[in-house]
Amino acid sequence: MALIDEVKVACRITTSDEGYTTELNSLIDAAKKDLITSGILEAKAVETDALIKQCILFYCKGHFGYDNADAPRFLNAYDLMKQHLCSLQDYTVESTTTGSGA
Repeated sequence: MALIDEVKVACRITTSDEGYTTELNSLIDAAKKDLITSGILEAKAVETDALIKQCILFYCKGHFGYDNADAPRFLNAYDLMKQHLCSLQDYTVESTTTGSGA
């Protein structure tokens, strides 16, 4: 399932309305950009990574809609997960591979 479809399900969107799709795609892009500017390597901010995907879902659920009573809870979960990811070298340090020159 594509990430946009998972975000729609998470945000309880059942329509294919272009306005919702555009807004949700913007939120996905904003979440990725926020992760990258916070220290996550761009190569690691991919939709196929389970932790990154969950982080993006929290971000979208927290920012979608005008009257969302649960928004603070989702935004807090996003911030905590982002902090955790930023503390992991797998997400913040580029791996260097050394070849044997022989």
